[in-house]
Amino acid sequence: MKLITPFDPWRSKLCSCPQKYSLSPYTGCSHGCLYCYASSYIKNFYPSRPKKNFLKQLEKEIKKLPFSSYYYITIANSSDPYPPQEEKLRLTRATLEILKREEERLDLRLMLVTKSSLILKDLDILKEFKHIVVSISITTLDEKLAKMLEPYAASPYKRLDALRKLSKYLPVVCRVDPLIYPLNTENLEIIVKKIKECGAKQIITSTYKVRPDNFQRMVKRFPQYRKLWQDLYMKKGEKISGYIYLPLELRKKLISRLREICLKEGLEFSSCREGLTQLNTTICDGSAFFND
Repeated sequence: MKLITPFDPWRSKLCSCPQKYSLSPYTGCSHGCLYCYASSYIKNFYPSRPKKNFLKQLEKEIKKLPFSSYYYITIANSSDPYPPQEEKLRLTRATLEILKREEERLDLRLMLVTKSSLILKDLDILKEFKHIVVSISITTLDEKLAKMLEPYAASPYKRLDALRKLSKYLPVVCRVDPLIYPLNTENLEIIVKKIKECGAKQIITSTYKVRPDNFQRMVKRFPQYRKLWQDLYMKKGEKISGYIYLPLELRKKLISRLREICLKEGLEFSSCREGLTQLNTTICDGSAFFND
């Protein structure tokens, strides 16, 4: 099985990302996010574990990549590159070292996507890449709510601190993602202002999308919203590419509100797989900030 694979293997009709590749040192994820979609596709998703012979295989595979105008690689899309095991294993660190050696030959563009403050341990090597963007995900600033939604992820304020420290050396964007109505959709102004203060250049968002397993986790943890979510998703929602979305008008209202706040604060804005690309002010995934 190849390690460097095309992004969006399901070819979603709503995906508006530029062509890129995915690379994940780990399988699964240890953050335990209730809303996660990837647990529907990856067996034994919790917790994360290192891929067998990953570094040896990566060394071989990357040398076989042909010359291209450039390679855009994201670490990682369906698992976090900085699970707790990374502090000891340093597998993502070793991956970055391999990519750095091949950077010139591949004319590499690199994006890291994480909820972990462990990324700061690799700041020394990250700031050496010529074309790099880091994306930090923050769902809420409410510590109690964050602990319920993302029980084993870094606290939101540790993520803000990572944003602040990283932004001094390289471009950083932030995913306010997912918007879970009405759990985290009331105090968006505060979230956006904090993110701006920490140096992010763009906010990317999407709404919570139902899969059978994540819905069971959500209603078990938040039984007070079971009836509301069943009404919004099961009765009035839209089925798109194997997911159940909120009704279009509600999605548009939530995303437009966040867009309005971002523009007021002078931040770029985009939504992800919502079919609302007309609201985007720049490329949806933050790759507009690669330093060319």
